[in-house]
This record gives sequence, structure tokens and C-alpha cells, in this order.
Amino acid sequence: MDSIGKYQIVKELGHGATSTVYLALDSFNDQQVALKLFNPDVLQHSSSGKAFRRLLQTEASLAGKLSHPHIVKIHDAVLEGDVNYMVMEYVEGETLEHFGEVDHLLTLERVAEIIYKCCKALEYAQSQGVIHRDIKPANILIQGESDIRISDFGAAMLENQQTTQVSGVGSPAYMSPEQITEKPLSHQADIYSLGVTMYRLLTGRLPFEAANNYSMIYQILNIDPPPPSTYRPEIPAALDAIVSRALCKDIAHRYQTWDDFARDLVSFISNDVPQQEEIFDTEKFDIVRALPFFKDFNDVELWEVLRISEWHKIHPNESIIQEGEEGTSFFIIAEGEVRVLKQGRLLSLLHHGDCFGEMAHYAEKDAKRSTDVVTRTEVTLIEIDPQVLALASYDCRFRFSEAFLRILVKRLAVANTRLSRLLSDQKDEQM
Repeated sequence: MDSIGKYQIVKELGHGATSTVYLALDSFNDQQVALKLFNPDVLQHSSSGKAFRRLLQTEASLAGKLSHPHIVKIHDAVLEGDVNYMVMEYVEGETLEHFGEVDHLLTLERVAEIIYKCCKALEYAQSQGVIHRDIKPANILIQGESDIRISDFGAAMLENQQTTQVSGVGSPAYMSPEQITEKPLSHQADIYSLGVTMYRLLTGRLPFEAANNYSMIYQILNIDPPPPSTYRPEIPAALDAIVSRALCKDIAHRYQTWDDFARDLVSFISNDVPQQEEIFDTEKFDIVRALPFFKDFNDVELWEVLRISEWHKIHPNESIIQEGEEGTSFFIIAEGEVRVLKQGRLLSLLHHGDCFGEMAHYAEKDAKRSTDVVTRTEVTLIEIDPQVLALASYDCRFRFSEAFLRILVKRLAVANTRLSRLLSDQKDEQM
């Protein structure tokens, strides 16, 4: 098979009972994609084909609706006639299934970071009126150490959807009590399923081990699972508590919001993970969301900021930029304080949330720095190369332009105040 529709087939990536997935080339957009070709026998099966097609139509309807860096993008879908397929973003990686095995477990901080990103992605999906309903390791792709994408939204429940939902979807071991008993669902069903996923990634086991689905369902409805530290003693009480709250059978005691879940993960990384030079994406996202510079950026744009930026930890009294040197990068202070100097004289002190070097963003090529900038305390810096920013999305670039404009207005106001004071002092001296 050389092509399917307008897509050129490169190679097969994998296959199962319902579909075969290919790496394909979209020559029009010059990008690689994952093309999932569905087995016609499954779609034509009288008893299950109609329900399966409805699941596919649900997922296809999300094309263009969910645009988030941690959700697999759906580019195209053809669900008519004899050839039925879906075209998705190609993620060069594997699912988290591999890391839910006892001999392939990730470090505690990596698990926390991955679950945090899932929280933020599913929070975004909720804001778009979408509940996934089938969160599990097999539906979360990982690229590199912790760059994740949530996939397979076929079981998703859409707010205000006119068609009747297909019941009984989802994997029993990851289902919440309310999903098993077919009660009305909210995002808290996904919170429960992500709690089960977190338990599996931490321990290599499910919260409930059962010989069959009936036993599994009984335990989910009636028994509290042992804490993860039972199987992995180095797990601290803080992580046990997070998992326990996510897995509460009573939704009144389960996490009420994704942000509550995410903030507990940030607290764990900040308080229970030993300090190190590496800054986790979990910490980065929490930092940028709190900085005034990024106050108008939405979550999707903030994740893009993390993708295009470099972060540095710098000790006190170290030079960041020097007067006269060439350079175009600009910097935002995430933590700490720096001194701005002109020929050795102090011009100003800049604190967390302040920006410097941004004029190079608008200057001609080979612009020279006009001041020295030296750290006063230990500093965490966000560095952004204008050439990399130029490749970012229009929305992200627009937010930066707005932020720079606010800075310019603020600095002009300060300059006007200083000038007014200077003129007033001169007038007083003349009198």
C-alpha cells in the first residue's frame, strides 16, 4: 500500500484488532502524521459496528476543538464508504504502559511531572466541554523524559451533545465508581482514572488486583486500596495522600478541580524532591503562571513559552550580559534580583517578573548591549531567543508584544516622573 487518500504511507507503526496505524506523509503540509486505518469488518459488524463508529465520530468531531501541547491533535478523518481512517499528530515515542511495569518504573519526581501535565491537559479539555472517560497509561504517549500527549478521545463525553452516549466504554480497572454504576459523570471521573494511572506508574501495580471484571468492580465500589508506599517504600506520605484523594470513592472528598490536584503535585516537587540544578516543567509552569509578565497568556500559550525558552540558575555576582557585547536574547527574571549598571554606576535593580534585554528583540541584527547586568542574588532566568520566538504561534507572539508594550509604557511613566522631579529641583535651586 503506497497511499491512503492524499497521504503517502511510509511504514506500519503497529496494528490491533480494530485498526492498523501507519506513519504517513502529508505532502501538502510537508509533515509526518500518524494514520489509523480502521478494519472494515469491525465497522460492518451488525452488533458492535454502529457503537464503534459512534466512538470514532466522537473523536473525529474533536478535530480543531482541542488544541493543547499535551493532547494529540486530530488533523483529518474519513469515516464513510469502504476506507475509514483518522489522521493524527505523529508522536515519536511510546505509551506509558511500558513504565507501569515493576522493572521499568520512573523516578517519583518524573511521575509527578507527567501526572501534572495530564492534569493541565485534562483541565483544558474540561474547559472545552470534554470529559475523556478512558484515561489509562495506554492512552498517554511519552516522548523523551516527560513530554506527554493524551490520545484516544473516542470515548469522550461532550457537553451539550445531542446524540446518546455509548455506555460501558472505558477500561474497568481505571473506571471510577460512578462510571461503573453508570451515574452522571463529571471531570472527577477522569480525576479518578488519572489517580489509578498514577498508582500504576508509582508501583507497577493496579490499586485492585482481580481475577475477573466482577471482582474488580466489587473492589472498586467497596474496598479502599493499600497506599502506594506499601509496594514502594521510598514513596513519601505526601504522594500517598495525593493518590488517596484522587481515588476517593465519594466525589465530595475526591479532588474537586484539576487545579487542586496539580497544586498538590507542585507542592510535592517543591518540598519533597531534593534541590537540584534541573528545573522540572512542573515548577516552570507554576512559576510563569504567577509572573506578571505572563498575566495575559493562557495555559496553552504558557506551555509554548516553556517549549521555546531556556532556563538558567545563576549564582550571585555573576555577569549575565556586558555592555558593548552583541546579543539578541531577552530575559525574564523568574526568581531573584539583578543589578543594571552603566559604566559601573547602578541604574536600577530588577526583581522577579521583570524583563531586560528586550530592546534587542526589536533592534537591527548585530545590536550591541547598552548596559551591564549582574546578579545580586541567586537568580533563575528565562531566556528567549527572538529567532525561536519568531517560529512560535501567532497568539504566543502577540502576547509577547502586549507584554513588551506594557513594559515600555511603565518605563516611560517612570522616566517622566524622574524628569519632572529633576526639573522641579532645578526650579527650586533657581529660586
